Amino acid sequence: MYVCLCHGVTDRDIREAAENGVSSMRQLGKELGVGTQCGRCACTARGILRENRSQDYLSLANMLATPA
Repeated sequence: MYVCLCHGVTDRDIREAAENGVSSMRQLGKELGVGTQCGRCACTARGILRENRSQDYLSLANMLATPA
C-alpha cells in the first residue's frame, strides 16, 4: 500500500529501509523523503517503523532465550 503519495513510497519500501538500518523518521525522511512534503504519511510511517523494531526485538529475545 502507498504510505507517502508525495514521494510514491510504499509500506514495503519502509520495511526494507528498516531492515537496512533505518530506525527513525529523520533517517526515513533522508532516505525516502517520507514526511518531508505534506506530512500526512508520518503517523503511518512511524507505526511501520515501530512495528518492524518490535519484531526485531522479539526475534532477538527469542534467539537469546533459546539454549545453545
